[in-house]
Amino acid sequence: MNIRTTPNPVIRWTGRRLETLNARHPWSHNHHFHPWILRSLPPRPERVLDVGCGRGDLVAALATRAGQVDGIDPDQEMAYATAFRFHEEPTVRVRRRTLAEHAAEQDVDGLYDAITMVASLHHMDLPQALADARALLRPGGRLLVVTLTVPRSAVDQVWDVANALTNPLIGVVKHPRPVRDPGEGLLTPVKEPDFSLDDLRRIAEQVLPGASIRRREGFRVTLRWQKPAERAAAA
Repeated sequence: MNIRTTPNPVIRWTGRRLETLNARHPWSHNHHFHPWILRSLPPRPERVLDVGCGRGDLVAALATRAGQVDGIDPDQEMAYATAFRFHEEPTVRVRRRTLAEHAAEQDVDGLYDAITMVASLHHMDLPQALADARALLRPGGRLLVVTLTVPRSAVDQVWDVANALTNPLIGVVKHPRPVRDPGEGLLTPVKEPDFSLDDLRRIAEQVLPGASIRRREGFRVTLRWQKPAERAAAA
């Protein structure tokens, strides 16, 4: 049984009550993982790509660590607004494009020390996106992903329930003062994922062998992968 789609009236009533509490104590699930991304960056990265950069909050954080930050987003208005936000920052460049379009550009293979994706992977074709990221990374570069997955297995369902119950508690800790108008705290709706955690693990094993994938709070899953360093040429 999927608690997100079940017709059970008791569960749906409970879900509505939890949504009300979440709205009174809102917290950004995506911003919550920015510290994890910053801790996971390689030392002194020269160039970083943020895929699905949105309003650019992660771009701003990455700019404090990297020599150059490229942000891409397929939404024209979002990309324009974010590009304007950083128009006076010479080390930041934001463009409207998809990851596939960016990967098709000349001279981008092996360009990045790190690639970040926060709540953007499930908007793309999973195998192609992981393959594009692999190609864009330098040897030793790191892919850092925060994504959503659809619950399918029994373990997925249990974890989904646990997240539903802990989500408002985290909100109370992060945002203890209730908002007066609950509507102000509602998060922008996100696209529902079409791959499960098992799907992600299976495809990542094919495309990114050795990737570390973990269930996380806030209905999120993280993926961390480091591209193998090139072997020294035989003497």
